[in-house]
Amino acid sequence: MPAQKRFGFWLMIFIYLIIIWGCSNTPKKLDRSVSRPQVIVHPESIRLGVAKVMGTEIVFEGAGFKPGDSVLIILMGPKETKVIAAEAAINPDGTFIAKVSKLTRAMEILRADIGFDEKFRDFIIITQPPIPEGVYTAKVEGMLAKQAAETKLTVKGPSVVDSIKDWLGSLTGKIQHKKAK
Repeated sequence: MPAQKRFGFWLMIFIYLIIIWGCSNTPKKLDRSVSRPQVIVHPESIRLGVAKVMGTEIVFEGAGFKPGDSVLIILMGPKETKVIAAEAAINPDGTFIAKVSKLTRAMEILRADIGFDEKFRDFIIITQPPIPEGVYTAKVEGMLAKQAAETKLTVKGPSVVDSIKDWLGSLTGKIQHKKAK
């Protein structure tokens, strides 16, 4: 087989594997038949690349909570790490959706700051390492009612692609590194 055909064959195999890997993760869903408090998170795993964290929307969904209440979501993980991730109001049907804000992803997960240039475009200022890798317990607690639920969020280190994106972000000024004072 000529080299060009072998390359095409292996390229097709690679593309099929990427498609299979991308489609194999079916997200968790809330069990509407359960009346007790429950929570899930999408995605169930994040990587700590700066560009990856800032570009990933982290969303907590819950059900079974007291309508009219509010919830606070706290991540507890390795090395006694504690992150206040989000808060949300409970809907009349006992459900909530809480998105982790861009500011929280930057300051709490990456432990970075956000700066602005002269055209008011934001950039990330890295002064210290992000939260440790590991499995975090996301604990959701009602503010008024004594209701709680938990789920897991896995935090992984940056991949090679994430590191390349962060390097490019540094070159373009979207990510800056400064020593902590």
